[in-house]
Amino acid sequence: MNENKRIITIFSLLLFFLVWVTTACAADAQKHNYKPSVGYVPDQETAIRIAVAIWIPIYGKEQIERERPYKAILKNGIWYVTGSLPEGSFGGVAEAEINKESGCIIRISHGQ
Repeated sequence: MNENKRIITIFSLLLFFLVWVTTACAADAQKHNYKPSVGYVPDQETAIRIAVAIWIPIYGKEQIERERPYKAILKNGIWYVTGSLPEGSFGGVAEAEINKESGCIIRISHGQ
């Protein structure tokens, strides 16, 4: 009889654990997540702000501010954001590629 009680106890604990894990996973799957129909990066202004926020820690605030005005062009769901050089200047500018839908950074670079 003790062996049967032990088996029932172990089975009950395993069943409880299985129910608990299933409930916890279901709760995580149902977390609220708002995704705008136009994507997380809907316009040029947003794309530029994201790019600048990433460029500054990499290339320095002074360097990035010298590359104003910034330009953003949307092609096939990707924002191509670049800095500018003063007319007659030579060199490169900061570049970023950002996915309009997800906001993921695809590429960061600086020309020479």
